[in-house]
Amino acid sequence: MADALDPVLNDIDRDLDNSLERLFAWLRIPSISTDSAYAGHCREAAQWLEGNLTALGFATSVEETSLHPVVLAHRPKPGAPHVLFYGHYDVQPVDPENLWKTPPFEPRIDETDGTKRIVARGASDDKGQVMTFVEACRAHLAMTGDLPVGVTILIEGAEENGSQGLPEWVEANRDRLKADVVLVCDTGMWDRETPQITTSLRGLAYYEVKVTCADRDLHSGFFGGAAANPIHVLSRIIADLHDADGRVTLPGFYDGVREPPPELLEQWRGLGLTPEKFLGPIGLKQPAGERGRLPIELIQSRPACDVNGIIGGYTGEGTKTVIASQASAKVSFRLVDDQDPEQLSKTFEAFVRERVPADCSVDVVCYKGSRAVALPYDMPQLAAAQEALSAEWGRAAVAVGAGGSIPIVGDFKRILGLDTLLIGFGLDDDRIHSPNEKYELTSFHKGTRSWARILSALAKA
Repeated sequence: MADALDPVLNDIDRDLDNSLERLFAWLRIPSISTDSAYAGHCREAAQWLEGNLTALGFATSVEETSLHPVVLAHRPKPGAPHVLFYGHYDVQPVDPENLWKTPPFEPRIDETDGTKRIVARGASDDKGQVMTFVEACRAHLAMTGDLPVGVTILIEGAEENGSQGLPEWVEANRDRLKADVVLVCDTGMWDRETPQITTSLRGLAYYEVKVTCADRDLHSGFFGGAAANPIHVLSRIIADLHDADGRVTLPGFYDGVREPPPELLEQWRGLGLTPEKFLGPIGLKQPAGERGRLPIELIQSRPACDVNGIIGGYTGEGTKTVIASQASAKVSFRLVDDQDPEQLSKTFEAFVRERVPADCSVDVVCYKGSRAVALPYDMPQLAAAQEALSAEWGRAAVAVGAGGSIPIVGDFKRILGLDTLLIGFGLDDDRIHSPNEKYELTSFHKGTRSWARILSALAKA
């Protein structure tokens, strides 16, 4: 495989400057999806990519959703495996613009400390990452006239706006999205030298709890000690959510949660993510959550419950001796494995209502939830991609989960029945969503080489 790949990898090296020019042309388009004033630029970004992929020999179209259009491109290869690559062309707003050292849509190479980095909005999230895959396809086509596998490319324009309209579009076009596996390049490396495949994403369930006691705010001198205080009621509910060992106390909460295989747990221990390394940079030392668990378990393979906000009573300057009539909290659960957000909603609401006095009331608002997604540990495409990444970076590729949620990945599993390999080359300091977003030149260059290797490896998986 190495000999067959050499011309492709050499072409990527030779063509790096041209690849950057193509990326820069795309980065110059201010495709901010959350601001309707930029709707025309979102369409412009979609059309730019359509032209780029059509020139490579893909059958490409720009198609409408309820918000911004998607780009869909096909290049089949009968008899070979077929992959579906997903990414997004939309970007975050640039505010506060005065903190950018140079204009956010005028991409440049920065080399202030000897490290070359691409600086622009969208450089890392996600145009730079998408182009690593496109440029890998370009090199294969230039050197061999074909791709190792069949490829469908789906690039949306509303990821930063919650992927509005995309699940419905995927549902309506499921027959055009048939593949063996989904590939996503919108994640990061383990560290600067170690590639990573994200093998699981925690799901999400989110609630707002509003407790009402008296019919108005009360003078604490007149009613204190006799009238129910909704802040006290709410505090008890929150305190009861965890036991002394950090476990969530909801009945049946851990149903469907699996332990990782011993060999995988040993691999995680070898990564050296100690509490000091993980929590030290944010000014903490002691891990919370379930006692006796590794930090990496707590953030990726174990479920969690957190209170995201509490509102109630007087919070202004000085004093006001008042017992509030209402108090509310926002509570989120990160889910893993087979935990069911619908069942959790029933359990959580019952848990809350059991703790509210009879003459008080409570409203529990449930926002949209999403299930966790996880790859099978013995998935052949996972092993092939790990081998390809390790060959490029000279280090064993790490297979770990992520603590956050990417709802469209769950939609791909739910609607298309497809597992997703999340392989990205971003770094923790890429400043995505912040001023002076960057994508290191090594991430772009070796990311392109990595995808070239992965496509060849998947042909034999």
